[in-house]
Amino acid sequence: MKITKVTPLVLGTTWRNLAYFKVETDEGLVGYGDARAINKTQALLGYMAEAVPYYVLGHDPFNIEMLVQRMMREDYARAGEVAMTGIAVIEMACWDIIGKALNQPVYRLLGGAVRDKIKVYANGWYRVERTADAFHAAAKKVIEKGYRALKFDPFGASFYDFDRQEMRITTSLVEAVRDAVGPDVEILIEMHGRFTPSGAVAIANDLASFKPGWYEEPVPPENLKALKKVMDAVAPLGIPVATGERIHTIYEFRELFELQAADVIQPDITHFGGLLSMKKLAGWADAYYMLMAPHNVAGPVATAAAYHFAAVTTNFMIQENFNDFDAAYVNESAPGLPPVVEGYVALPDAPGLGVTVDEDVIAAHPGQAMHFNLFQKDWHKRDMTAGEQ
Repeated sequence: MKITKVTPLVLGTTWRNLAYFKVETDEGLVGYGDARAINKTQALLGYMAEAVPYYVLGHDPFNIEMLVQRMMREDYARAGEVAMTGIAVIEMACWDIIGKALNQPVYRLLGGAVRDKIKVYANGWYRVERTADAFHAAAKKVIEKGYRALKFDPFGASFYDFDRQEMRITTSLVEAVRDAVGPDVEILIEMHGRFTPSGAVAIANDLASFKPGWYEEPVPPENLKALKKVMDAVAPLGIPVATGERIHTIYEFRELFELQAADVIQPDITHFGGLLSMKKLAGWADAYYMLMAPHNVAGPVATAAAYHFAAVTTNFMIQENFNDFDAAYVNESAPGLPPVVEGYVALPDAPGLGVTVDEDVIAAHPGQAMHFNLFQKDWHKRDMTAGEQ
């Protein structure tokens, strides 16, 4: 079997474009991958225009390790976010093809399931005014959808500067969410790398009484020793520190592991080269007793791939899901994801990744010109569109 054609398909939403890639073979089997390359969709398409003819066309989709290694090595560059995203969408499409060829869900080809259901959490649910009442009502709706864990960034557009007034507003939002969901639902605090180590520690102490499930990316990702300072200070609170969505290769995790600077790691399958790269990282993390909670803000194909990873990973913790709080057409672009029931989804059971891409839906919602900025006012409402791209 050989790959004969790769076609990009871009679906636009109000805050990010989803780049789908259709991979066709000479035996008629087709696989898909998708990714959100935030503010870099055109860069991804440009990279793929050069990489696909050289590395992908004519390649056997069963030889995934060879394909990934060639794409990582033969450009003689350090693979970063764009290249690792391109590798990931092709890699997950190859798994989709393999599963369809063998009439098996992908997780059964990766060692088989180690659990019979997958724990999930909601994100993207708080597109409301930044008030306690609005966050309280929005959190209630998350629970009504069947979730038992939810994540949010209550810090507005802050970066470094975070005064007492902002802390008061933030505290009111976290208090409102905790009140809305009750004591048994996980609330996960996203910090988006906004703070200095001392600032992050002060905030962590102030919010500890609400029993968050973790503090995510408390400082910017470039300095892992700064993250270690936060980790050491927060450890007595008994609240985990999580990070990793902006780390794109297994080699970049070395220092984090050696420092033991986090409890939970959050690589994004769509920016980390795909399923096999994630499995290798999970095995290494397990040696340090670290848990995997993969980042995921992509479309249904990538979410399905993340579920297959969760099914086979012994140190998996919980999986992020935006799709239930997006425009309805996002899920309609690739139906087949299992529904959330009491905080979990069932294992995928269809061949391949288990979703069926509807290219007509993608075509009806073309990519948009936008720039998503987490450091501007009201970014959390996620409406950045300025027209077709």
